[in-house]
Amino acid sequence: MYRPARIAAVAASGLLALGLLTPATSTAANDFYTPPADLPAANGALVKTEPMKLAIPVPKNLGSSTLPGSATRIMYKTTDDGGDAAAVSGVYIEPSKKWTGSGDRPLVSFSVGTQGVGDACAPSKTLESFIVSENGKFMVGYEIPAIYNFLNEGVAVVITDYIGLGTTDRVHSYMNREDQAHAVLDAARAALQLPQTSVTPDSPIGLYGYSQGGGASGAAAELAPTYAPELNLKGAYVGGPPADLYEVMQSADNTLLTGVIPWTINAIAPYHPDLAPYIGQLLNQSGRDYLEKSKDQCVVDAILGAGFKKTSSWTNSGKSASVEVKNYPAIVAAVEEQRIGKLKPKVPVLVITGTKDDVVDHGQAKQLALDWCAEGVNVNYDPTIQLVSSGGLMLTHLGPLITGMGNSKNWMIDRFNGKTASSNCSKARFLP
Repeated sequence: MYRPARIAAVAASGLLALGLLTPATSTAANDFYTPPADLPAANGALVKTEPMKLAIPVPKNLGSSTLPGSATRIMYKTTDDGGDAAAVSGVYIEPSKKWTGSGDRPLVSFSVGTQGVGDACAPSKTLESFIVSENGKFMVGYEIPAIYNFLNEGVAVVITDYIGLGTTDRVHSYMNREDQAHAVLDAARAALQLPQTSVTPDSPIGLYGYSQGGGASGAAAELAPTYAPELNLKGAYVGGPPADLYEVMQSADNTLLTGVIPWTINAIAPYHPDLAPYIGQLLNQSGRDYLEKSKDQCVVDAILGAGFKKTSSWTNSGKSASVEVKNYPAIVAAVEEQRIGKLKPKVPVLVITGTKDDVVDHGQAKQLALDWCAEGVNVNYDPTIQLVSSGGLMLTHLGPLITGMGNSKNWMIDRFNGKTASSNCSKARFLP
């Protein structure tokens, strides 16, 4: 049942045994993640920075230098869904390799897939240590290969921790559309302000993410024209996106990642305090207890605590959460606010989704592509054909993350080099 977690743990143990990795534990460095009382006015403004070592350095020509580059831990200011200032942590990586394409060195604002909601799960921490063991929480930096993939091309990368993931002042607002979009766009702004880097205001910028990161990238592409119009965006990769959270609530139920459903509720509720009595009516005591317990989890905790759990065990009616939610119009409206696909990105978009995705419903991901096509967006819809589902084990969800890594990178490099993006909107509806 917990095979993905076991594989990650075994791989990590092997690397530790070889002395290649050292697990991170709570240290004084975590003080960096405590935001100051006062934040700058400008979105994307740097709050503080510090040098950071990268996990798994790769020897370059057997010499003393390493790939992929030098890292700077950052904290910057953004604006949350409620219109309030928020501090966000993250990492900027300056590549060791030279950019050999056209123009200034490009920048990718990288949105990671699901890590969890606890501070220990922050991607800036797993980038530093690969394995993080902090306050009883455990996380592995599974996005590192995709990030290094760009660095190896001479592309600079900035990785946001998202709002509340890493910083100690609030719970991460998992899958909140505006929070994630703003964090991704303001990460790019922050990267452009860092001193002694090779990126410039003219650097082409790409948005890149899969799963939660695909949702963040897609939301950022939609909001960029109004929230960050000055950024020189060239394209967005939107992989395995949870664009319609109601549909994903159904597809994630009774899977290895049932635990993402409470995370999403906890992300929506603070911005809609009027929902509290309805959530209280919907959930039984077990559901309310788990909702609170889930606020400090990483992925492994969610798998161990709610893997293959049916949400019907958390509701007073004994019916699934997706069925029960329909009885509460205010909750339905709040979930609908999070849907991606209502606004028009101004840059080309690549959408990849597995046709038998067993966690993030394929149909709603395809619908996102169709919605954008209807708005006149240049969309390359690229479904990964899968014959059977993996039955909630996440294998068919994670498959396109791996198999699409090269294609998505090359697609983005083409955007940086000024090549015209081809759209397949005319036939997207007829594809799987």
